[in-house]
Amino acid sequence: MKKFTRETGIGAVMMLDNVDTDQIIPGHMMMKVGTQGFGDGLFANWRYKADGSNNPDFVLNRPPFDEALFLVAGHNFGCGSSREHAVWAIRDFGIRAIIAPSFGAIFMRNCYNNGLLPLVLPEEEVAALSKALTEQGAEMSIDLEDMRVVSPDGRVTGFTLSDIDRQRLLGGLDQIGVTLLRDDKIEEYQRLDHLRRPWVYDVPG
Repeated sequence: MKKFTRETGIGAVMMLDNVDTDQIIPGHMMMKVGTQGFGDGLFANWRYKADGSNNPDFVLNRPPFDEALFLVAGHNFGCGSSREHAVWAIRDFGIRAIIAPSFGAIFMRNCYNNGLLPLVLPEEEVAALSKALTEQGAEMSIDLEDMRVVSPDGRVTGFTLSDIDRQRLLGGLDQIGVTLLRDDKIEEYQRLDHLRRPWVYDVPG
């Protein structure tokens, strides 16, 4: 996964509550093999007209937000089904982080598993960031090392993250990668266990 340390780029505002995973990527846009190539399906029912052309009224179709690195959203973003495709679509579009007051629990875990930062901020901070992006300019930054968000008007907001999730994003580590960080402890356990229970390992063939 791509490491997340300090990112600066365009922030798009979508202050809607309860955006579910079916809205993030409709079922008919999920017919692919693998985990890549779902960016075109992101918000497909909102991004495209019936004839397949872009909907000019949708924020991610308008420059500079068509190159958004961040998405600022409302409460309970990513609720609904557990489809991991929703995170794949956001990631493949190029978005690195979503800022919202709350997230669907499974969606949030899927984000960490795929290198996407689901950043929870207090409602008033999300509202202030949304206002600044709308009125002051579209560029903002997130510093995961110092754990702070800088809005277009210079407002700095700190945030917290669990040590393991922060470690994973900073290192670009999936679940296997995190496990391998403890490879020496795993090997030591296996060595001692082999001494304690040799019959487990002494299997013919």
